[in-house]
Amino acid sequence: MKKFNIGHVSVGINEKPFVIAEMSGNHNNDIGRAMELVKAAADAGADALKLQTYRADTITLDHSGGLFDITDPKSLWHGRNLFELYQEAHTPWEWHKEIFDYANSLGMLGFSSPFDESAVDFLEELNVPAYKIASFESNHFPLLKKVAETGKPILISSGTSKINELYESVKYLQSCGAKNIIIFKCTSTYPATPENTNLRTIPVLQSIFEDCVIGLSDHTMGIGASVAAVALGARVIEKHFTLRRSDGGVDSDFSLEPDELKSLVVETERAFHAIGNIQLDSQKSEEKSRQFKRSIYVSQDIKVGEPFTKDNIKIIRPGDGLAPKFWEQVLGNVSKDSLKRGTPLKWENI
Repeated sequence: MKKFNIGHVSVGINEKPFVIAEMSGNHNNDIGRAMELVKAAADAGADALKLQTYRADTITLDHSGGLFDITDPKSLWHGRNLFELYQEAHTPWEWHKEIFDYANSLGMLGFSSPFDESAVDFLEELNVPAYKIASFESNHFPLLKKVAETGKPILISSGTSKINELYESVKYLQSCGAKNIIIFKCTSTYPATPENTNLRTIPVLQSIFEDCVIGLSDHTMGIGASVAAVALGARVIEKHFTLRRSDGGVDSDFSLEPDELKSLVVETERAFHAIGNIQLDSQKSEEKSRQFKRSIYVSQDIKVGEPFTKDNIKIIRPGDGLAPKFWEQVLGNVSKDSLKRGTPLKWENI
């Protein structure tokens, strides 16, 4: 199976989950809060801190009307204009180096999602170890080519893509030189629901993209979907996080708080270790516990020649007497020995 490094961290099917804390717009335009988020992610045990690198004018036009306005009443951003939303949500480019340097000093990797070619040029100057292609950018072939040509690992989300479109994008990345690719199962609704997360897709993606690592970009609330994803083969987990959802912000409603992020790190690793190997027999570690299975014991003193009855033998714990499956066979036979109460019954006693 595929295995490679992102920076100093190994990712692959036999490696523990690689957890990415996505800051996105949860800095709420405050560099001090952004640095608090970095510290909180490191304290929670995240492997990487991820940003998004764009400006409003590199992702859309300053224009209103039509699809430039968010009119879906169910959207978190209902009533907003795309340009205004991205202007509020973007991470100022002048913050990136300080954030990445701080993340690195705390033992985390720092990288980003570029949203156009100029963002890739900028991030290359900062020597990021990997690139994430967001769901809505997976059809941006000039961007895919630019990222692939860096030779660095690429993470790409499947949200909003039909399988033929995702396949085409991945093959294009590979044709442009990308060798190490992580494909995220992703549902691009904010928040996503457990019902529309469809984690059974993960092993199918692995069968289609055999030379890639599969992960989950998780927009559900809580950590249940991520833990289940690891059990199904995901080895990279990305979650948005914030200091406090009550603080508000463009992504706060579907972001984890620090304690939840810590639980995500712990529980996904537990799920990974619990998968283990196929085990059909008792394990060596269970041998001591086997002695507490039930067996046939003498429950009342028995004299030589006395028959075994339901009154003088019982099936109890511990397990060093005859197996309970011999109960009917033993009843009615006579004792060859004088047996004290509490003696495990053996064939030589019969």
